[in-house]
Amino acid sequence: MGCLPLPLLFLLGALIGHLFGGDIGMLWGSGIGFVLGLVSAAVFIWLVRGRR
Repeated sequence: MGCLPLPLLFLLGALIGHLFGGDIGMLWGSGIGFVLGLVSAAVFIWLVRGRR
């Protein structure tokens, strides 16, 4: 898991945003993808630490 979701979701969000909203959609999509990557990494770390 690690930090891999951050760039992957960033790029995926940028591509999807560009398809649906052009340049402004690409900015929103990359921002949303970045936040989702941060949240998923934080949840993963929280789950791993909680199992001790």
